[in-house]
Amino acid sequence: MNPRINYILKQTIVASAFICASALTYSCQSNSADQTLPILGSREPVERVVDGKTIVDTVYHQIPDFAFTDQDSQRVTQETVAGKIYVTDFFFTTCPSICPKMKSQMLRIYEAYKDNPNVVLLSHTIDPAHDTVAVLKEYADRLNVETAKWHFVTGDRDSIYDMALQYFVGVQEDDQAEGGFAHSGDFMLIDQNRHIRGHYHGTEQEDVDRLIKDMEILLKEQQHEEK
Repeated sequence: MNPRINYILKQTIVASAFICASALTYSCQSNSADQTLPILGSREPVERVVDGKTIVDTVYHQIPDFAFTDQDSQRVTQETVAGKIYVTDFFFTTCPSICPKMKSQMLRIYEAYKDNPNVVLLSHTIDPAHDTVAVLKEYADRLNVETAKWHFVTGDRDSIYDMALQYFVGVQEDDQAEGGFAHSGDFMLIDQNRHIRGHYHGTEQEDVDRLIKDMEILLKEQQHEEK
């Protein structure tokens, strides 16, 4: 196996353990009146001294800066999602297996939040050699969605695959897989601070129902922080 792919898979497995642990904590606390979502991924304690006293802050995993190109040839960066919550996934337009199910579920989210300016959808192709801007444009047009709400992005292959790792999503080229690529059907929910707040199976309606409910919780949290 390619060493880089092997590294990605190992890191994804480790990250999944963090996600599962956080999800279990959330499920145990989900009966509280004021629900909050966990922040998923690694976390590190950082000490600082204030007025002679040592204070320990927690630094959570954060999605790094990025730059891709969407179906309208517009540059999509961290500034595109600044101050918003967003749902992201990884796919390719010729995918014959799980992608059609993923897109039908993502369309549900699009329809639910198409008029909410605080929500964005971000889909990354894992086959940038084929999925050019023109191909993504045609794909988006078939779904009849607006670019400002749902960005289908392409870019440098390694940058896309590295970004998948940041979201804890497994992707790789695989000659044995249908369409030549293996990837999970995960949807990830990201807050306005680029922290991962939820992980969902994008092919399962019940899990996407949970995602939509969690988006409402996160939007309320966002409103509270802005007050």
